[in-house]
Amino acid sequence: MSELVITSRKNPLIQQVRKLLSSRKEREEKGLFVSDGTKLLQEAVKYCHGLDTVFLTEGISVELPDKVKCYRVSPEIMAYVSPMETPQGALFVCRLPEKTPLQAKPGTLLLDGIQDPGNLGTVLRTADALNVQVALLEGCADPYSHKVVRSSMGAVFRTPVVRCSWQEAKAAFAAAGIPVAVTALNDKAEDIRAARIGEMAVVIGSEGQGVRQEILNGADKALVIPMNPRCESLNAAVAAAIVMWQMVTQ
Repeated sequence: MSELVITSRKNPLIQQVRKLLSSRKEREEKGLFVSDGTKLLQEAVKYCHGLDTVFLTEGISVELPDKVKCYRVSPEIMAYVSPMETPQGALFVCRLPEKTPLQAKPGTLLLDGIQDPGNLGTVLRTADALNVQVALLEGCADPYSHKVVRSSMGAVFRTPVVRCSWQEAKAAFAAAGIPVAVTALNDKAEDIRAARIGEMAVVIGSEGQGVRQEILNGADKALVIPMNPRCESLNAAVAAAIVMWQMVTQ
């Protein structure tokens, strides 16, 4: 593996990384995304076929595939480009994967408008651990932002991210004869402990608004996670974890 040295903040590659980190539009237009940290780089080496370019500071050593370009940078340049307050000395660029189509299968989790990167990354990490298919509907955070990648602990490298519209998901599950349920607080909602949710697709709504009215109207049934009456709701990632656990343990 050959290495080149970058000595200037104005280097075009450094400037491109900064743009990729700050702009979803830039990531989608260039077909690239950025992540950071030695642990995530090791995960990318193992599982990400799109690992493209790596930036390392002196003293950091990682065995990289021959096709991956590697650059050495000073701690000052790493601090300039890294999104971390205390950089670990490794930053890397990956190609965005090809779009993964939705498979209409029971035991699927649908995320509606999950905008918090930490929540989204946690859901993807949990889904990867439990082998649950997750599909991102409209309004979700970019799964390839550095915050989501980091909070997913590399799950986006190991498990393809599925994205589709509600209309696409609704049509696919209807055609497959799989009911779609929503998590909602209403009088008709069924306790998830009694429902056979491993045979359904289940929608988790956004942190602030819950599931969109359009989806509430189009779903086949409503589910509720039982909790202390004085508590109004659960964190979206926690609710998703409970639903996924119930899916795989029934």
